[in-house]
Amino acid sequence: MQHENDASQRDDDVILQQIFETLTARVRADPYAWDGVYAKQIRELPPGLRAMAATHDLVVSLSKADFAWHFRHCGEPNHVQETSRGLRELGLAELAQLFCEAYEVVLPYLPEIRRHSDSMECLLRQEHSDRLKVLTREAVRLIATGGEQVSGSAVYAAWIRYARAHPSGSFA
Repeated sequence: MQHENDASQRDDDVILQQIFETLTARVRADPYAWDGVYAKQIRELPPGLRAMAATHDLVVSLSKADFAWHFRHCGEPNHVQETSRGLRELGLAELAQLFCEAYEVVLPYLPEIRRHSDSMECLLRQEHSDRLKVLTREAVRLIATGGEQVSGSAVYAAWIRYARAHPSGSFA
């Protein structure tokens, strides 16, 4: 049984590596830029790759910080729209719901958050940090402990499931 799990994990890692290589080759725009070019570029990808490109930075952000930090760096409206759409495309509706609610909490304060290095400090003054902390904690729980994982992430596991179910939408 352990041998099958090891082989499956290696297969998952190979697929994940192929996805990263494909995304790196096809997407050159900066996901942290606020010029809309990243969203425009990923909209040219097949649905699966588009979803994967849109959701990658969320995984990275929540492994380092919180939703406020994520939206400070990846809050360009078109990128946010693509991330929400991508989460749903990958079958991660609950995470998409948390993501959208967090964006609604942060949106009125986004200009101030972008001007300051401490995103949470801006929200603390606005008394929205508690809700954002809860949303972040729930999202991290879903990503880090929500069922099947690849490389420590339920989002990456969703990428693998999608790639297996729709190979032409993941590597084309």
